[in-house]
Amino acid sequence: MAEGYLRSLDKNLEIYSAGTKPAEKINPFAVKAMNEIGIDISHGVPESVDKYLDQSFDYVITVCDNAKETCPVFIGDVKHQLHIGFDDPAEAQGTEEEVMPVYRRVRDEIREEVMKFYNENLKYVE
Repeated sequence: MAEGYLRSLDKNLEIYSAGTKPAEKINPFAVKAMNEIGIDISHGVPESVDKYLDQSFDYVITVCDNAKETCPVFIGDVKHQLHIGFDDPAEAQGTEEEVMPVYRRVRDEIREEVMKFYNENLKYVE
């Protein structure tokens, strides 16, 4: 969801998203929550962070608390590494009516924090 929101802010950014334990496919609840605010993430493909460990990045951002603890060390040139933590909505259980409020809450938290990060760090970068 963070990748989708950041992409929606600036089409010129080069963004990669990966996880320490990527799912087989994108979570349908995440797709639905993002569609509700007009962002289509349905074509996303979960990838392993291992694919990117030796690459160079301006920013590496962990977003789930578990990822912060288990994220491997990047050996490429990383200018800034930060953590912007959120609950993992995939841990929510129950019916769609019980799970979707969790996805919406986390989506809204992501939107707020990603907007703040973008405005403070990327908006005026030329």
